[in-house]
Amino acid sequence: MKLSPSHRQRGITLIESLVAIVIAALGILGIVGVQIRTLADTQTTVRRAQAIRLIEDLGERMRASPNALLNLDNYASGFDKKASDLAASDCSSSKCTSAEQAAYDLKQWKTALEQTLPGGQASLFRAPGETVDANRRQLGVIIAWRENEREGTKDDAIDATKVRAADGTFSAGTDDANACPAEKTCHLQYIPVAARCAPYSDGSGTVTLYCS
Repeated sequence: MKLSPSHRQRGITLIESLVAIVIAALGILGIVGVQIRTLADTQTTVRRAQAIRLIEDLGERMRASPNALLNLDNYASGFDKKASDLAASDCSSSKCTSAEQAAYDLKQWKTALEQTLPGGQASLFRAPGETVDANRRQLGVIIAWRENEREGTKDDAIDATKVRAADGTFSAGTDDANACPAEKTCHLQYIPVAARCAPYSDGSGTVTLYCS
């Protein structure tokens, strides 16, 4: 039996409608994908801003300490050390030595880090480019956190052991405790630690600066 022209027309219209629906669905999926990627990028930006603020907070704590420079080694702490692993006196209610103050500040800071960032960890270390103990003026900080991505898909190549030499080249790095852990996003920053100096005059007109 032959189909009338009206029947053939209705069949073509149905196919066109299905094609239009498929194209519209693909377009909507594309828009949704862009939105999800934008939200993920925004989340990463927010967390990196939180990491920067945490490092600024640590810098403020060190500036408030009168002997932070002399106690630089007391701030060193690896990724494996959580706040709960650190023993510290409560310097908010009792007097502390400079070393005890550094331990207290570190414990308080790592507690704030773990509460702020998901899976938050931090490694604090002396700047590898400063090899003379008397001239060390920086504390390196790497903050690591977990992103909402599938396991095995997120790695960060930050390695603080890749030191820039005088000729502008970089060392290969040792991928040790100062490198970003696998499956983490990291932020690396160095905190300049200033010495506090007090003038002293012996009455002869000569002023001597004593720094700590």
